[in-house]
Amino acid sequence: MQALIEVILPVFLVMGAGYLVVRVGLFGEAAVDGLMRFAQNFAVPCVLFTGVAQLDLASAFQPRLFLSFYIAAFTSFAVGALGARLLFARSGPDAVAIGFCCLFSNSLLLGLPIMERAYGTAALSGNYAIISIHAPLLYAFGITTMELVRHHGHGLSPRAIARQILTGILSNPLVIGLGLGFAVNLAGNPLPEPIWAAIGMMARAGLPAALFGLGGVMVRYRIEGDLRLVAMIVACSLVLHPGLAWLLGTKVFVLTDAELRSAVVTAAMAPGINAYLFANMYGVAKRVAASAVLIATATSVLSVWFWLHLLG
Repeated sequence: MQALIEVILPVFLVMGAGYLVVRVGLFGEAAVDGLMRFAQNFAVPCVLFTGVAQLDLASAFQPRLFLSFYIAAFTSFAVGALGARLLFARSGPDAVAIGFCCLFSNSLLLGLPIMERAYGTAALSGNYAIISIHAPLLYAFGITTMELVRHHGHGLSPRAIARQILTGILSNPLVIGLGLGFAVNLAGNPLPEPIWAAIGMMARAGLPAALFGLGGVMVRYRIEGDLRLVAMIVACSLVLHPGLAWLLGTKVFVLTDAELRSAVVTAAMAPGINAYLFANMYGVAKRVAASAVLIATATSVLSVWFWLHLLG
């Protein structure tokens, strides 16, 4: 109960405050858009830049950590996509978008603040390692799979698919922040102190602003669509993904306690808004994706409590 009250609830209360003030009209939708644009395009990239630039790459980038998390993630995608296709008779593009919801956990806006509150700032190196390849890898996989499914038999050239993938990834501000962080890290952190101080000020604003804005954004979406399908996505995201990450991390790859916590807590996060944006980008399974984000985010208050209790 202590973890629920002291670790999880503060994060969701910030989101709830954003939802409430927008719901009652104290904070307009234009203001929410501006806040999210600031958070996602500027402040949160500073969070990622700082984390990666100061990361001990040799100790944080452990193959066993990546394998535990990403084998579980891609298994969750396969179960979600095949379930949508075979059990619910959804089209190929729909199945890819639904699988992407099961694949893309909210590693940044929920995973980082919950991990920090539970285990402290020093415990975030594994999270930053996972996040450093999370968006580029999963977007590359999702876009490639979607383009192959959509253009199967239509003769779309590999060059056109590659251009679509690179455009989607390299124009992402989060990926830009990660890339610059790696560059500074490998260069030996040559930035002067005033620049670090300014970046730090931006970074401190990033997660609270993003959480508040995320709550405001959720006012726009309603629970609709096939709720059985939504329930499958929620189960994949909140049970299968973290459960398999825990199993792999304890029985196969034998992670340290710190690595196991980073892998499982990150895997236990609900699908983020990116899951809906991916579906919206292709105009498929939008209602299901929006409902899954809402229900999984609300349900994760209790499921994350369980995983934190298991991890100690």
